[in-house]
Amino acid sequence: MALCTLSFPAHFSQAAASNPPRLTPQCSHLFWGPDLQCQSQQRSKARKRPNGVFASLSDRGEYHSHRPPTPLLDTINYPIHMKNLSVKELKQLADELRSDVIFNVSKTGGHLGSSLGVVELTVALHYVFNAPQDKILWDVGHQSYPHKILTGRRDKMSTMRQTNGLAGFTKRAESEYDCFGTGHSSTTISAGLGMAVGRDIKGKNNNVVAVIGDGAMTAGQAYEAMNNAGYLDSDMIVILNDNKQVSLPTATLDGPIPPVGALSSALSRLQSNRPLRELREVAKGVTKQIGGPMHELAAKVDEYARGMISGSGSTLFEELGLYYIGPVDGHNIDDLVAILKEVKSTKTTGPVLIHVVTEKGRGYPYAEKAADKYHGVVKFDPATGKQFKSSAPTQSYTTYFAEALIAEAEVDKDIVAIHAAMGGGTGLNLFQRRFPTRCFDVGIAEQHGVTFAAGLACEGIKPFCAIYSSFMQRAYDQVVHDVDLQKLPVRFAMDRAGLVGADGPTHCGAFDVTFMACLPNMVVMAPADEAELFHMVATAAAIDDRPSCFRYPRGNGVGVELPAGNKGIPLEVGRGRILIEGERVAILGYGTAVQSCLVASSLLEQHGLRITVADARFCKPLDHALIRSLAKSHEVLITVEEGSIGGFGSHVAHFLALNGLLDGTTKWRPLVLPDRYIDHGAPADQLAMAGMTPSHIAATVFNILGQTREALEIMS
Repeated sequence: MALCTLSFPAHFSQAAASNPPRLTPQCSHLFWGPDLQCQSQQRSKARKRPNGVFASLSDRGEYHSHRPPTPLLDTINYPIHMKNLSVKELKQLADELRSDVIFNVSKTGGHLGSSLGVVELTVALHYVFNAPQDKILWDVGHQSYPHKILTGRRDKMSTMRQTNGLAGFTKRAESEYDCFGTGHSSTTISAGLGMAVGRDIKGKNNNVVAVIGDGAMTAGQAYEAMNNAGYLDSDMIVILNDNKQVSLPTATLDGPIPPVGALSSALSRLQSNRPLRELREVAKGVTKQIGGPMHELAAKVDEYARGMISGSGSTLFEELGLYYIGPVDGHNIDDLVAILKEVKSTKTTGPVLIHVVTEKGRGYPYAEKAADKYHGVVKFDPATGKQFKSSAPTQSYTTYFAEALIAEAEVDKDIVAIHAAMGGGTGLNLFQRRFPTRCFDVGIAEQHGVTFAAGLACEGIKPFCAIYSSFMQRAYDQVVHDVDLQKLPVRFAMDRAGLVGADGPTHCGAFDVTFMACLPNMVVMAPADEAELFHMVATAAAIDDRPSCFRYPRGNGVGVELPAGNKGIPLEVGRGRILIEGERVAILGYGTAVQSCLVASSLLEQHGLRITVADARFCKPLDHALIRSLAKSHEVLITVEEGSIGGFGSHVAHFLALNGLLDGTTKWRPLVLPDRYIDHGAPADQLAMAGMTPSHIAATVFNILGQTREALEIMS
């Protein structure tokens, strides 16, 4: 590695030697070198600010009720406006930026804790590097709110995650400063390496910085990318944002749980390795003075100081070919700026990893106390931290799924649950509280989670793998090769199916029916309401000779009566049901789109047309008898689903065509999500953009029947 261990950063040891720090009683065990724990303790004392000294917000246990003035931030529209600021002014800018994030998110909701944790890092990055020429990538992108404010979007922060507003993640179409779009985790090292190699091919000399953390380092792609980066040896900087949540904030109902995986322990050991860090600084100072003979010794000390040495003689990251620097206090702008400048200016060949230790929710007392609860928030009161959660007469589909699974597990000790760092998001924190030894958090590692479930199934265990529809895309090869091909009875519970509102296209569950129903052995089903979800959980538990899956949306149930004791009754596989008997037109709905079909039927009845509405329940196997009956007894058959082209409607059309049911006068029309990505926004707005509202369905019926006037009336 061309980056000399002695050249980085030589002036730090000199400064420490010439100006030794005054040791407080709490810090008297230290020599030279940073002490993150001590800094954290001192942070709770009075702080020096440009306008005087006052108690820290954490000490007061409260926050501002009104947005504080931001005189310095008001002068910053783009990163270039930061370049002439002093380090002292950068600290003030960070304070103002933090309050701006808090007050903006309090009005819109969104990802709060992760953004607050990287305020100083964001300021330092945009101060040292020259974006957009230098590429700064934010893994997952949910921590990018400070980045958006500093890159020309401050005046639009009030539109965050709203229809026609700013996206909640980085998005290339939104700004040239967003060099890579994100939403799913663990992609930025791969993308950054591609940008670095592309830069080299074109003979450019810009910098590439990939910021990764907050659980993203548990995914295999990050290590695949680091391995390849070490081999290709292109210049790039990886910043590991280590906020001690190597898994996402998957709190149980009784409080936070330790981060998932051995990586968490390894990073903790690196953080606590203070004596070696101090020895490193001393060795550098000595080497600077006497040179020569001490070089080899200092290099070895430096290697120790950069992490726990393995049996092969180097750190994990260096085994992968990355030069490791750290741990660095991610809230100390002085250190961040100095280190980033040093790395930027050093003529090196190869990737560098800077281990930055941050605190999620930093600077907002309520988030600091419960970072797991402030990872993502709805609108809230900044002064009290109270979130304005709307009350609803029904619970979420996510909660109903968890309750159904708990009821099944009560009577079947072989049932276990698996999630990928999403205990809260999937509702399995409820399951874990009831069955702590039967719930497995695999980290953000969907591929591993699916094959782990396959292994459990081989041993007679009944795994339910709860993964968001959009995240299931990350594990598709494992679903095909490790589960379906071997006909292993793994049950897939796919939450967030269909449109998802504010999270937008990165989290939209549009494709699961298409990619699951094409697999030969997979049973594919979707409930029309919450009671049906209970029955489908029971059905999946009963299917023990092949894999199965069911999808359900974000949002709350419709208020139907639930089965007694939350215990569903297994359905006959491949059998649908007729909900309304009518004539001329039959609408065959799949999943919760059935609810829109029922509303559409009411609209049509107001215009004198009573139609048939059926609930398919299953996409695979299809209810052939039901479809044949509907096609033969109606002039028009419309299939409706909140999914992409190639899904339920395509399977119905395939059956109709093969059986000659489209050879006569029957008209078939599919209503599916349009063949494009639908941007974030209110759910009602998204349905309207997709042409999937009850009014659209009713208008489609009238248009097919040639009653265009009635269609226009319905739409108006």
